[in-house]
Amino acid sequence: MTFSYDAYVTAALFDRAGRAAFALGDGTVRFESGETIEAHDGAALSACLPPSGDGILTGGDDGRVVLSTPAGAQEIASLPGKWIESLDASPESGLIAFAAGRDLHVRDAADAAFARTFVHEKSIADLAFDPKGRRLAAATYGGVWLWYAKIADQKPVVLKWAGSHIGARWSPDGKFLVSAMQENQLHGWRVADEKNMRMGGYPSKVRSLSFMSKGALLATSGANGAVCWPFAGPTGPMGKQAAEIGYDDSALTTRVATRLDKTWLAAGLDDGRVWAADVTGERLVPLKAEKGAAISALALSPDATRVAWGDEDGNAGVAEIG
Repeated sequence: MTFSYDAYVTAALFDRAGRAAFALGDGTVRFESGETIEAHDGAALSACLPPSGDGILTGGDDGRVVLSTPAGAQEIASLPGKWIESLDASPESGLIAFAAGRDLHVRDAADAAFARTFVHEKSIADLAFDPKGRRLAAATYGGVWLWYAKIADQKPVVLKWAGSHIGARWSPDGKFLVSAMQENQLHGWRVADEKNMRMGGYPSKVRSLSFMSKGALLATSGANGAVCWPFAGPTGPMGKQAAEIGYDDSALTTRVATRLDKTWLAAGLDDGRVWAADVTGERLVPLKAEKGAAISALALSPDATRVAWGDEDGNAGVAEIG
């Protein structure tokens, strides 16, 4: 099943029901079942699943956070004049977080009156809830700032590392935090003692990172294949080598998609191709063999049987892993 949307595909997601949805640069959210939701007056810049898992949350350059389902759109927050470039939500705590410039905002899906704002020295590039949905990591220049999402007045823990941090992910046990950097590398910390982990060797910028195999592996883009870092044990990847799956010297991986409880991994390439592999056997399944614009969005369904992809030219599709 393929689609042509004539707008940059910002994100592809499967909701809790296994339904694929695409957030686009023209401000719409498109569902694979055919519905078009006019979510933003402008571009959709960020997207994630809402705490309920039903539908798709998007942040736009119109300053709005919107929940879209096939039935329509609901505004969650509005900051006129701002760009909502990063967004995350926690099913565990029911909280929604989004960043606009240097400000990190938190809302509660169950309490319309709840609001928190945390101010940073520099713009926030990405944010992520910890596994319990109580703590937030904000990637910014010079490191990652950690906040307790519900506490109004607090001093953040700052995990420092020189350079610009553009992505953040917690390990599923909450013991490690990994950031993608403006340089071609990752940086990690063991949260308890702030011990640093350097994770380099990438030929390009890492724009996509996702845990899988019950937290034993972290899959990333940024190389000629999908790079998988071992995270089992108390020291995580420290002193260990990464493995690379699906190596292809003619292309770079731009996106990876996984499920925490599965061993399947999907990868999208800068030449438009998409494949999936079971990391336990390294069986590689081509899903989109024809070349085209770089893959900009990728998702794996909850049961790891389908992959949704989108590219920079507005082409998208949903493929079965045969």
